[in-house]
Amino acid sequence: MHTASFEDIKARKTTDIYFVRTKRILEAKGITKNVVAEFTVQGFEGWGVLAGIEEAAELLRGLPLDIYAFPEGSLFFSREPVMRIEGEYSVFCELETPLLGFLCQASGIATRAAHLRKLTEKPLLSFGIRRMHPAIAPMIDRAAYIGGMDGFSGIAAERIVGKKASGTMPHALMIVVGDVGKAFRYFDEVTEKEVQRIALVDTYNDEKVEALIAAESIENLAGVRLDTPGSRRGNMRSLIDEIRWELDVRGYKGVKIYVSGGVTEKDICELTNADAFGVGTAISNAPTINFAMDIIEMDGRPCAKRGKFGGKKEVFRCSRCMRDEIVYKEKTAKCDCGKKMEPILKPLIRQGKIVESLPAAEKIRDYVLEQIQKV
Repeated sequence: MHTASFEDIKARKTTDIYFVRTKRILEAKGITKNVVAEFTVQGFEGWGVLAGIEEAAELLRGLPLDIYAFPEGSLFFSREPVMRIEGEYSVFCELETPLLGFLCQASGIATRAAHLRKLTEKPLLSFGIRRMHPAIAPMIDRAAYIGGMDGFSGIAAERIVGKKASGTMPHALMIVVGDVGKAFRYFDEVTEKEVQRIALVDTYNDEKVEALIAAESIENLAGVRLDTPGSRRGNMRSLIDEIRWELDVRGYKGVKIYVSGGVTEKDICELTNADAFGVGTAISNAPTINFAMDIIEMDGRPCAKRGKFGGKKEVFRCSRCMRDEIVYKEKTAKCDCGKKMEPILKPLIRQGKIVESLPAAEKIRDYVLEQIQKV
């Protein structure tokens, strides 16, 4: 397998070579410096959702460092230090690469999921792991879930999310069975009763025809899913209206219509007559957040490279307005609305020990949903 294990990552085997050389030089010359390093993104428009903190904590566990971080699932804005490391630089210099990898990709996925969640209250499912390397499938589905998706398709994420995977059926089932109606009936007969009956209705026939076959074949049909290729779609909104009409006039008003297959923000905004969406690469292949790690203080004195802001900073947030203020040395801050702002960088690790147990995915998701209502 062309993948690294967590043991490889912990052993610093996934770092950039220049960090290995840097540590070797510092050791050879007897240079030890206590530094403060911050993780920030600059030039970032709007808001993002922080993810990857849990993995970062596991990577840094056991090292003689103090770590402060935004709680996982926190909204962040440009220039804000979402995580801060305090300690001797050579202890963690080789871990910069994997730490950024944890934060950048997971935050990108969680951010895209949250922005999609803001567009609709309808159910959204993460269906994108088939387009990505399977080794990171659990991370993708977890980040999508905490960002606001209602479910995910990958069974590997069940353990870390604490929720069962969601899904319908593949086209392969109908093809191998050889008859659409039989395939629907077999699915109903064999699949556990607690699983919602949602039929994929675009394998061989017109979607309307297969939707009606599904409704007649499965007694408690919950929904039908359209995954029609772009070359055959035509006007998807009209297609949904047609299927809705034919189901309703035959008494199947309770059957929901799901849309999947290349779903984008535009589709979610335009297909308001759909009941739910399965979203693939729009989430799993979301742009990464370009966090960087920079030393901004050394031996108690501010320092920073060009383009960065020196000195150990705090971020205060108004929970009412979701307004943030980045400060240096100030101990308190007050929002324009009159409410006292609270520091959002919280102790994560003290001298190698995780300060408190990290919240479950469900609680993180609730935290995200609460915040995005205010932005």
